[in-house]
Amino acid sequence: MLALLLLAGCSLPGSHLPTSDKTTEESQDTNLEQQVSIYSLTAEKVVQFKQQIPQATANPALDLAIAKYEYRVGVGDVLNITIWDHPELTIPAGSYRSSEEAGNWVHADGTIFYPYIGKVHVVGKSVTEIRVDIAKRLSKFIESPQVDVNIAAFRSQKTYVTGEVQNPGQQPITNIPLTLLDAINRAGGLADDADWRNVTLTRNGEEETLSLYALMQRGDLTQNLLLKPGDIIHVPRNDDQKVFVLGEVSTPQMLKIDRAGMSLTEALSSVGGINEVAADASGVFVIRNSAKADQVADIYQLNIKDATALVIGTEFSLQPYDVVYVTAQPISRWNRLMTQLLPTLTGIKNIADAGNSYRAWDN
Repeated sequence: MLALLLLAGCSLPGSHLPTSDKTTEESQDTNLEQQVSIYSLTAEKVVQFKQQIPQATANPALDLAIAKYEYRVGVGDVLNITIWDHPELTIPAGSYRSSEEAGNWVHADGTIFYPYIGKVHVVGKSVTEIRVDIAKRLSKFIESPQVDVNIAAFRSQKTYVTGEVQNPGQQPITNIPLTLLDAINRAGGLADDADWRNVTLTRNGEEETLSLYALMQRGDLTQNLLLKPGDIIHVPRNDDQKVFVLGEVSTPQMLKIDRAGMSLTEALSSVGGINEVAADASGVFVIRNSAKADQVADIYQLNIKDATALVIGTEFSLQPYDVVYVTAQPISRWNRLMTQLLPTLTGIKNIADAGNSYRAWDN
């Protein structure tokens, strides 16, 4: 009988990963309890943990930048130059081309060619500066020339909108100031999976994080910037906007935080609430990575034995990668222990009964 038990023990079902025969890295044991801070979520204290909501704010710096904005010509732009009362200098005879086709291209050396005066350096100049320069040089050949300069095609300067927008791609910088909000709207707006709280603007190798949530929904105009050539706007996916609800709830699962955010009470309701039979209603925990260097996690505890405490949960906003954990009642843990032990105890009793029966039969 003992031999049978030993043989059975050698063929236990399921996989196993023994570590005793493997090389393990030595690590210093740390007391996890000393690296965790626990905070109670009460009506008085929940305000301390409430995320700051962006407020409507003016942006006078942007207003000033737009008021002073002036487009500077670049290589590849097409200029349309008109000399009044001198059509032969404006459009070549017999030409029926558009202004963009018949205009003056800005060459790689930053110049255009114009009759009588030859090469004119235009890169980095405004149309006003170019007009003054051409009029001054033409005055040697034409009495009091009336010159008009405008840009027929903007091709030299671009910004780029990438990520979760409807129509990602490049957008030209023109004589009309282009802001971050303008660029997003021109790109067709945000896609369904956009993370509008963590939009990045890369300029000259430096990255800045901006919130379209604060700008578009809360009116914080400081999040709107005047774009410059070469700027890259990236709208990330909301893949990181998720929380995990585990423990004694109806359906433990991962939840996506939507654009409006998610409160603790909202997360509990999304998984069907707590298990009213097995859950310890006083042990609803939110486990969050700590911002402190010497801390592993911050834990927030909500007691919902009184269901009105769920109102407190509506004021506590979850953050990405939070873990909501609902503990079990002591009796539930005891029942689970007994559920695991009963098959073993029953097997031992059956073996003992079989041994007694064998001895009685042998006698």
